[in-house]
Amino acid sequence: MNYRVMPKTGDKLSALGYGCMRFPRKGGGIDQARTTAQVRSAIERGVNYFDTAYVYPGSEQALGNALAGGWRDKVKVATKLPHMLIKKPADMQMIFDTQLKRLQTDHIDYYMMHNIVNFSDWERVKSLGVIEFLEDLRASGRVRCLGFSSHANLQTFRKLVDDYDWDFCQIQYNYLDENFQAGKAGLLYAAQKGLGIIVMEPLRGGILGEKIPPAAAKLLSKSDPARSPADWAIRWLLSHPEVGVVLSGMGVESHIDQNIRAASATENPTLSEQELRCLEEVKAVFAEKVKVPCTGCAYCVPCPYKVDIPACFALYNNQSVHGGMYGYFHYINSTEGLWNGQPTRASNCKNCGVCVKLCPQQIDIPGELARTAKKMEKPYLRIPAKIYAKFVARK
Repeated sequence: MNYRVMPKTGDKLSALGYGCMRFPRKGGGIDQARTTAQVRSAIERGVNYFDTAYVYPGSEQALGNALAGGWRDKVKVATKLPHMLIKKPADMQMIFDTQLKRLQTDHIDYYMMHNIVNFSDWERVKSLGVIEFLEDLRASGRVRCLGFSSHANLQTFRKLVDDYDWDFCQIQYNYLDENFQAGKAGLLYAAQKGLGIIVMEPLRGGILGEKIPPAAAKLLSKSDPARSPADWAIRWLLSHPEVGVVLSGMGVESHIDQNIRAASATENPTLSEQELRCLEEVKAVFAEKVKVPCTGCAYCVPCPYKVDIPACFALYNNQSVHGGMYGYFHYINSTEGLWNGQPTRASNCKNCGVCVKLCPQQIDIPGELARTAKKMEKPYLRIPAKIYAKFVARK
């Protein structure tokens, strides 16, 4: 594993960080045994940065269990204070105490304000004393480093960087999002200010990995048949010296193995002009094929009208990328409520707008759901799908 030094702390962090939002699941919850095995195996291979959050269901508790028995001392733990849940000053202490209990630790190494999109959200919690609270945590040793995660636009991101003496920040960045949200300009701005930079969504919810369009995969393979699409994405990020940690949400063993190999291959990778031109061709394929820039973060659910928004968009994108009839059947089978009587289809949307305020990608979710329904909800497929569910799949 290669390591990079955080500028304000001097910590040597693994080039690959372990995102804990997508731990493997079993029986409606996190599969603790499998999670523990994955986490400890990653640590043994050099991963030393683990990122979770108060609002990731079950994640902090699962990570705390996985790090019990001496493993906690081998790593840096990052988690986040959700500004949206802070209504009064006492809420901050309640949330933090809960996090320590869940994580089975007496301190947090990297503590962030979670997902600040609007500067007004930051000003609101400042008025409740959040800066004093965070500085008290750091002074007492209960928190080591202070930062923020953000899906804000460039203008807001720069204001956030300038408004407090942060140790680090976390932004979305990948070769599709070079000019999206904070983007490259924000990356360079934060680095010039001396902040350590953690990158999230390096594979754009998997779409730059195993879900890559076949035409894009063919381009990458032609350029270098030995390199996987995920390897391309991670190497592109690590070619930026400003990037401290590439944070990948991992819940499948093969993905963990692949990402560790990519982050261990070259300490300071560079991409040739030919390789960069190849990625530009890949980006053109994505611009044509992928309909909705959804990363599957699931901040938009639960929906008041039971729409499974991330699943609808994933199925829509998958159909657009791969074509054929299977994607339509998969959509009907997944969203029609054939198994539990609860439809989660896109056309359930009533345009209430609740999801729009929650989306880090600033997607027009109701509009995209309408387009998804128009494309994917084929009435003539519902009858064979219901027959299949009733007479075949339930046997």
